[in-house]
Amino acid sequence: HEREHDREISELAAKHSEEMEKLRAELKEEQRHLLDELQQQMAATHRAEQEQAQLQSQTLHSLELEALRLTLNNMHTSQLELIQSNLRKEKETALMELREMLNDKRAQEVAILQSRHQLEWEKVKEQCQKEKEDL
Repeated sequence: HEREHDREISELAAKHSEEMEKLRAELKEEQRHLLDELQQQMAATHRAEQEQAQLQSQTLHSLELEALRLTLNNMHTSQLELIQSNLRKEKETALMELREMLNDKRAQEVAILQSRHQLEWEKVKEQCQKEKEDL
């Protein structure tokens, strides 16, 4: 019974590890996808800003427009930093919730296994007691 119990616990631990690795891979893939999107948006914004800067340099108001572009660029950078910070917080929150959920699930499974083990132990004890009485 102890070997069966140990085997069940090992299976649960392996299952837990597999689930964690799967979730980590999914989170990494999602993060990579989001970073790719942000890089594409940044590249598109950068190209648009370059074209805008070229047009602005041809006008009489090039200095004023350049100042506006820099302000927008700073705002965009700040916004991207905020988005990255929010994504990082959301990822950490999701990981914590997932960790708690998996720990709760594992605790429930361990409790079930312990109660099964206790029941089996009681049966074996009763059987031993009956055998002693028979002897």
